[in-house]
Amino acid sequence: MPKVEAVVFDVGRVLIRWELRALFGKLISDRDELYWFLANVVTEEWHYQHDAGRPLSDMVPERKAQFPDHAPLIDAYADRFLETIPGPIPGTAALVERLAKRSVPLYAITNFGVEFWAQFRPTFPPLDHMRDIVVSGVERIAKPDPAIYRLAASRFGHQPAAMLFVDDNAANIAAARDLGWQVHHFLDADLLEADLTERGLI
Repeated sequence: MPKVEAVVFDVGRVLIRWELRALFGKLISDRDELYWFLANVVTEEWHYQHDAGRPLSDMVPERKAQFPDHAPLIDAYADRFLETIPGPIPGTAALVERLAKRSVPLYAITNFGVEFWAQFRPTFPPLDHMRDIVVSGVERIAKPDPAIYRLAASRFGHQPAAMLFVDDNAANIAAARDLGWQVHHFLDADLLEADLTERGLI
């Protein structure tokens, strides 16, 4: 296996938990209504538009016009987004710290809306170890679009074959692999630790 010069992390569901249910479970008491709301109103697919660069000022009024009975809940999505991040993924921040102590170059590529990124970024110190972070909402390119990996490679200054990309999403992993990146499909920190150990990185 080629030597890894740098490790590139996804953020959501690799470093942090992200669950729309974490917020809306507080606001919708009926389980069936909650399930319907997350499947039809504030969905992950709709949220992805913000990840890809669409501003909340367009998305939220449009959605409220489509679902006027749920307007206060749609406002909560915009106003209380940080409550959809209930905490870190166990163990991965510690791996970031170990890699940083060994002076392994660290980077991130994340699907994250620019407005929500501005709220979240100051709350998560492990990201201070990242030498650069490509944020989809800033670039208006979201994974798994190959363009975001090409942009990241040009900014990070390493060849794709010399970087290990860690992501929980199979489509994102496949896109990176197709472009020549080394990849780790993230399931939990223990498996990632074993992979990093086998590669001699920690």
